[in-house]
Amino acid sequence: MKTSKYSGFFKLSVEDRMKEVAEFANLTEEDQKVLQDADSLDMDKADHMIENVIGRFALPLGVAINFQINGKDYVIPMVSEEPSVVAACTNAAKMARVGGGFTTHSSGTVMISQIQLLNVPTPFAAKSMILEHKDEIIQKCNEKDPVLVKFGGGAREVEVRVIDSMVGPMVIVHLLVDTLDAMGANAVNTMAEAVAPYLEEITGGTAELRILSNLADHRLVTARAVFKKEAIGGEEVVDKMLNAYAFAAADPYRAATHNKGIMNGIIPVVMATGNDTRAIESGAHAYASRNGRYTSLTTWEKDANGDLVGTIEMPMAVGLVGGATKIHPTAQVAVKMLGVKTAAELGQIIAAVGLANNMAAMKALATEGIQRGHMSLHARNLASTVGAKGEVLEAIVKQMVSEKKVRLEYAQELFEKYSK
Repeated sequence: MKTSKYSGFFKLSVEDRMKEVAEFANLTEEDQKVLQDADSLDMDKADHMIENVIGRFALPLGVAINFQINGKDYVIPMVSEEPSVVAACTNAAKMARVGGGFTTHSSGTVMISQIQLLNVPTPFAAKSMILEHKDEIIQKCNEKDPVLVKFGGGAREVEVRVIDSMVGPMVIVHLLVDTLDAMGANAVNTMAEAVAPYLEEITGGTAELRILSNLADHRLVTARAVFKKEAIGGEEVVDKMLNAYAFAAADPYRAATHNKGIMNGIIPVVMATGNDTRAIESGAHAYASRNGRYTSLTTWEKDANGDLVGTIEMPMAVGLVGGATKIHPTAQVAVKMLGVKTAAELGQIIAAVGLANNMAAMKALATEGIQRGHMSLHARNLASTVGAKGEVLEAIVKQMVSEKKVRLEYAQELFEKYSK
């Protein structure tokens, strides 16, 4: 496989899929073994990742193909338990290629650390005093991480907000820190701890919480794609999809599921690369509410040619340095498979996958309905659960779907029938 564009990939055996991906990503035999071996994360590594370890938990790792992002082809590793997600992303990426693939951008790699100051006698005067000492604050921050500064990162700016709360006014200081290719939680938290006493001295207040914010709105990624109307079923389909988007944009109840579909694409890549799924989830949903009402993370429009144009913008605090990315063997191979060199590039790829999955979900909802694809895959899972394999499994799936009776007990009944 010299390109990520591939037809019939799902029809290949697991072994043949691995061969194709290994050729594309230059994976060694050892890399391939890591991906195929659930025990590649040994108990010793697991015991050092979290507390009270008693075992390990495996999930399937698939690959989304057909992705072309900023003119470059990618095979994208995805870890998920949910059927149809990898197939949906792959199919949407194939349709996007007709319009030139995905174009992405990153606003940078700046994280926010917050310091909460309470009991400040003059909050608004304190805000002014803090900003007057901005250079000293930045210097104290950077003294705590000379390595980050050496490579071009470090504290960049100081912001101050005065907010009302149930316990009175608070002065909230934001440290804006460029964490480069690290997610950066440890770095920014350490800086906040270091500078808190100095802020108490300046303001006469008491520093309480000193912690990063996962609403990383200085670390945004965007992705855009044009889906040619001919590639997705015509202008009528475009209009139906715009109606579906308008529903999500206007109604938080719909937006919650709409955005869940986006995260169906995003979280599997975040997990595969050993990044923090909870940080990405919380940042995404907070950003979707930034204007006071929860709404869609994506925007969909029709251009002058009648084609569908999709855009996504969201925080993306992912890293390539530290954490599980450097400990988990499978995460290391997943990063190698992507061939990414910077955290910004990784974030842009993830955003493109989120946009792709959103497009696929909307198209299914607006045309055939979401259940058709889901039920076929669910039927396959049920047939496998009762022990069916090969031709018997295919026969059971076909009958359950055609009769619209996708239930475990019926799968068991058909298995007993076909096994005689």
